Amino acid sequence: MNIKTKLAVPALAALLLGGPGLAPANAGTEHPHWNQTVKCETKDRDGRRIPTRVGNGELGWNHFSGKHNIRKCAILAAGLRDKVDKVDGPRLEYLAKAIHNGRKVITIKIIVQYARQTKDKKYRVKKGEVVGVITAYCVGMNKCPNWVNQ
Repeated sequence: MNIKTKLAVPALAALLLGGPGLAPANAGTEHPHWNQTVKCETKDRDGRRIPTRVGNGELGWNHFSGKHNIRKCAILAAGLRDKVDKVDGPRLEYLAKAIHNGRKVITIKIIVQYARQTKDKKYRVKKGEVVGVITAYCVGMNKCPNWVNQ
């Protein structure tokens, strides 16, 4: 084996095996970072333990507390203690009503992933856990009014 062959073989092996400096095109986007710490937790009517994780900008508390202005665990607890309004496999949807001054009614939708990973498989939790609350928002508006958090 000559010197050129000796140098080419390891380089070729590294290339074929995806060695240093070579990552798949979707590396880093397949499983983005998110904070799995549980911010609050509620049991629904059927006894499911549903966590609300801190999350990130795409799901969990950090997503909906900023984007949709829901900033109280009590809002989630009130909605999750009721019956499931829609079931689509592991995706559960709960509807809650928020009433202001006895007359203004807003519907709050809470979406839960009751599985170990999200449908798109981007986010997952350890065995025996569930992802929990993905998002919550006031139906028909981008941000809930501030009175919802009182």
